[in-house]
Amino acid sequence: MTRPSRSIASPRVVSIADFRLLARRRLPRAVFDYLDGGAEGEVTLRENCRVYEDVTFRPRHAVAFTDCSLRARVLGFDLKLPFLLAPVGYSRLMHPVGEVGAARAAGNAGTAYILSTISGHKLENVKAASSGPVFYQLYLMGGRGAGEAAIERARLAGFSALVVTIDTAVSGIRERDYRNGMRELVSGSAFEKLPFLGQILSRPGWLAGFVRDGGLPALPNVVIPGKGPMALIDVAAALAESTVTWGDLKWIRELWRGPIVVKGVLTGDDGRRAVDEGAAAISVSNHGGRQLDCVSASLRALPEVVKAVGGQTEVLMDGGIRRGTDIVKALCLGARAVLCGRAYAYGLAAAGEDGVTRAIEILRADLERTLRLLGCPSVGALDGSYVSVPQSWQYN
Repeated sequence: MTRPSRSIASPRVVSIADFRLLARRRLPRAVFDYLDGGAEGEVTLRENCRVYEDVTFRPRHAVAFTDCSLRARVLGFDLKLPFLLAPVGYSRLMHPVGEVGAARAAGNAGTAYILSTISGHKLENVKAASSGPVFYQLYLMGGRGAGEAAIERARLAGFSALVVTIDTAVSGIRERDYRNGMRELVSGSAFEKLPFLGQILSRPGWLAGFVRDGGLPALPNVVIPGKGPMALIDVAAALAESTVTWGDLKWIRELWRGPIVVKGVLTGDDGRRAVDEGAAAISVSNHGGRQLDCVSASLRALPEVVKAVGGQTEVLMDGGIRRGTDIVKALCLGARAVLCGRAYAYGLAAAGEDGVTRAIEILRADLERTLRLLGCPSVGALDGSYVSVPQSWQYN
């Protein structure tokens, strides 16, 4: 790995919020807002982060212990950290190293990486880059044939689990993308791009890397039989034709024959249904506030889902994680581990693989400090007695 840049090594980069500012300075507005934004009025996007303020800690003081364990066991894998790197689409647009660098950083840190279907790097290359477990997140873009081919490639490449996202019947409308010209920059004609070229030219560092990387990549992991890799411009239409149903899980499970995570659960009913369909784990998730707006924040929905599944499957959670304290609160409310998306993607956008490595280290240090201040020796010992939650969060 290259030596971290001075900006990343600086003590001023002490939080994920610092990386968000650096990412905003480096990326064109359209690319940054694709990463940063959410659906419609962004109510759920904001609530995903704000809701952690409603949960307060109940520390146990005058407690001494030598070791502080951050280890978690997820799908049979012993991870050094209780958080995984979530799938983030178009990562290669944020930095040329993209998914390869993020996977390598995750493996070096002793945790798992989840690769998005909407990846700019071949899944085989991403798997080879990581020394840890890598999961494949599946959309059925391109139809069942393309999905079957991707599943087989992931199996042969040695991916450890399949993450099936169920909350994308259509792509949510992200208004920032329309205002900032994301569609025109990705798929418009030269004439349509003209009003938005200023934001690209104002980010010469990003532009130089983008040009050296060959410009807009196709989607090498969405290979449509008889047509080849899908282009970025076809993603929205393809999602509208690729809804995953509970019935699809049967053939997916038969083809994969490994652990499956169902991602996008927000209710106890869907949690129980996922258990019935053989999910090895579920992820309580609202897609980072990027699909249906005005749904529950993930942390708010977590207790209901945990209670509904009754320990019959592992429960993960993603949404709004920006600090180690956020992770601890989710674990106290019943999550086995959490998935972090924007938290590392800001680091990737700011400084490539070095940025991801630093973002992971920030969260790791946050976690250990929080546990020690709570008087809790390990993440495995966390439970609801360490937090207070609003009365309305109690489910019968």
